[in-house]
Amino acid sequence: MASIDDVRRLVALDHGLASLSTIRRDGSVHTTVVNAGVIAHPVSGAAVTAFVGRAGTVKLQHLRAHPAATLCWRSGWAWATVEGAVELIGPDDPHDGISPPGLGLLLRAIYTAAGGDEHEDWPEYDRVMATERRVAVLLTPRRIYVNP
Repeated sequence: MASIDDVRRLVALDHGLASLSTIRRDGSVHTTVVNAGVIAHPVSGAAVTAFVGRAGTVKLQHLRAHPAATLCWRSGWAWATVEGAVELIGPDDPHDGISPPGLGLLLRAIYTAAGGDEHEDWPEYDRVMATERRVAVLLTPRRIYVNP
């Protein structure tokens, strides 16, 4: 049976690169590439998949209108897919359980989980994330399926 551990294994193999599929207003599928990983939800502690989104992007517009998505990681012939509901947490998407400093820590956690090494200048990273109004996108797994 597929699990979130299968996803963690694949994230580590290709720098967290994943295909993200969202739903457009007309019902068609929009797919793009993001760096995504697995983290503990900052409020519930449950394992979720996550990536950092840039304010004003089409993918965030889609997710605000239809908060569900699919992420798929692959390395060679192995792949893992996670489908589920999405939560946005950011300057334009406040969350009762997350303060502005908490958002900065959450974005750091996602960066690291999505294949980023220890950042050489966390204060600069924090400044850029705040200036660009970056958003934490958390996907709670409803279905996970893999090809080992």
